[in-house]
Amino acid sequence: MVKNSIVPKSFLLLLLTSLVLSQAQPQPWAPLQAPKELAKKLNHGPNSLLLASTDFGHTVHKIPLAVLNPTSINDISDLIKFSKSLPKPFTIAARGNGHSLHGQAMAYNGIVINMRELNSHRNGSGIVVSWKAPLGYYADVGGEQTWIDVLHATLERGLSPRSWTNYLYLTIGGTLSNAGISGGSFRFGPQITNVHELDVVTGNGDIITCSAKNNSELFFAVLGGLGQFGIITRARIPLVPAPTRVKWLQMLYSDFLTFSKDQENLISFNKSKQNSVPDYIGGSLLLNHPPLDLSFYPVSDQPKITSLVTRFGIIYVLELLKYYDNGSRKIVDKEIQEIIRGLNFLPTFIYEKDASYEQFLNRVHTEELALRSQGLWDRPHPWLDLFVPKSRISDFNEGVFKGILLKQNLTAGYSQIYPTNRSKWDGRMSAITPDEDVFYLVSLLYTSGFDQLKAYQTQNQQILQFCKDAGIQIKQYLSREETLEQWVEHFGPKWKVFEERKAAFDPKHILSPGQRIFIKQ
Repeated sequence: MVKNSIVPKSFLLLLLTSLVLSQAQPQPWAPLQAPKELAKKLNHGPNSLLLASTDFGHTVHKIPLAVLNPTSINDISDLIKFSKSLPKPFTIAARGNGHSLHGQAMAYNGIVINMRELNSHRNGSGIVVSWKAPLGYYADVGGEQTWIDVLHATLERGLSPRSWTNYLYLTIGGTLSNAGISGGSFRFGPQITNVHELDVVTGNGDIITCSAKNNSELFFAVLGGLGQFGIITRARIPLVPAPTRVKWLQMLYSDFLTFSKDQENLISFNKSKQNSVPDYIGGSLLLNHPPLDLSFYPVSDQPKITSLVTRFGIIYVLELLKYYDNGSRKIVDKEIQEIIRGLNFLPTFIYEKDASYEQFLNRVHTEELALRSQGLWDRPHPWLDLFVPKSRISDFNEGVFKGILLKQNLTAGYSQIYPTNRSKWDGRMSAITPDEDVFYLVSLLYTSGFDQLKAYQTQNQQILQFCKDAGIQIKQYLSREETLEQWVEHFGPKWKVFEERKAAFDPKHILSPGQRIFIKQ
């Protein structure tokens, strides 16, 4: 196996500074020629440009001309209006915590907005919890806020959003511009279907409040709209009473058909049996590519689990959670037994933990801290996230999990697979899913050294090519298509509406150039 390597940040800074000098060409609309009050908030120093020219993926680097540090929403509006007023508008990208994978929040020779700067000027109003009939409890949240901040602020009131992502150090505007999904989406829907109202700065520079009833075309366009129509500056998120604890189970399977059938049965439920429905269904792979992460399991059982993986090549892990609180503590175990009755996991290979609600939701951050301490976080992440229709998931298992991943001499990383219900999505929104009632999220979450990056990217292309050759109608999630033709294929019947919305809300194609949708290829 090729040894991993890390490029020092000092070298990257030197390299990117030289790129700034070579790439950034003088323009008639250069930042210093912006209106005086706006120009004062534009930063074009090398450190700011370095931050804005990279992201979590570490596979794309695009240098902007400057970074806007806004002190108000009006600054964002003024920047967009200034660009639109020019004969040749410059592009603008909103950047939260920079967790995109392929440069989606970058703006080559344009302006990147540092959305997190808004938090310094909110005067405590970044997250406000309120109650109003008929909505009940809700939180008005700035688009620059992170979900971990929302969790902490709402738990103080004994409340919580219903829908989460698996990683909480993402901004509200970022996840709502994509979808925001997790193993709970089958029941509660993605985050984009858990929004009452938005404030948006459009590509025209207009600041508009929108909802499903008011300015609805903008509302549905922006949710899952990949930043193409506007920048989300506030979201009104519905809240429910927060559980305090979770029962957290993992069960092992050696047969994929049995595993997927059990997953699909678990996400099928009716309103008469709400208490017997899990709150979260996940899944992952244990591939015979050491080292295996067996930290969830008792040390005494880890040798026999390793033996299973060696014997079968792949072990499929079904993850199930049930939330509870002091009021339901006495019955949660009975509910768990009702839920798992009839499941066909390998006998005795069932494991349970009891954790706090916050501990479970913030579990990835615990792993992040461990990786950061080893210098393993700021590396390339050539991830591949796909929606796979239920009717072809078995073919995907044979062709990809067994036919590609298992045969490659690459560290497996972490692979997720779980189904969700399309009925919990809203077809009026911009987000795209397969055209089946049930589809799977498959996430191949790799971390590579810079010298291994090409190998992982080649493997990703092999997976996409297999799906194309096999006629598996996948949809990419969080990834980026490379050509207009690919984007048209991605959106399918929604493309015409998507194009019309762009013409209405960002006619000069100013916003989110990093998605490479409405730019010259």
